[in-house]
Amino acid sequence: MAAGEEQSRDYLRRHRLPELLQRLGALLLFHRPGARRRGAAGPRGLRAPLSAAAPGRSDLVAERPREFLIQVLERVRAGRRAEGEFPFLMDEANVDAMFSLLDVLGQGFIRPAQYREALKTLGLSTEDLELEDDVKITRRVFKKGMKKKMLESWSVY
Repeated sequence: MAAGEEQSRDYLRRHRLPELLQRLGALLLFHRPGARRRGAAGPRGLRAPLSAAAPGRSDLVAERPREFLIQVLERVRAGRRAEGEFPFLMDEANVDAMFSLLDVLGQGFIRPAQYREALKTLGLSTEDLELEDDVKITRRVFKKGMKKKMLESWSVY
């Protein structure tokens, strides 16, 4: 591999750009700004919430993908400065629905293996999880853990 190519790969890794682009792409596909004009609104419309703290409302309402991505990156910058909240792909209702899908028997808890898989599915880190296999993860713990992991995922940029 050429020295320039290795430097480029190192730069991408060091700044976690592939992960950032993946997150931005996921937000873009979920919210699909501009889709309403073509008669195909996104799963929750253009004004789907990007913040768990503001369900049902979003200030990210750009009509074009480029402007939408700029707004998302501005939210990331504001979150890093503690001047606002990081954007979230999933709102509280989405996290509740995910827990319900994992708790198929309706027992009110899931196993650590299911929790780890849910985190991995969303591209979130499982490295620092220290859970015994016999621990029961309740809905409250699941929601709190998901929000924490989502915040951690944005805070590295």
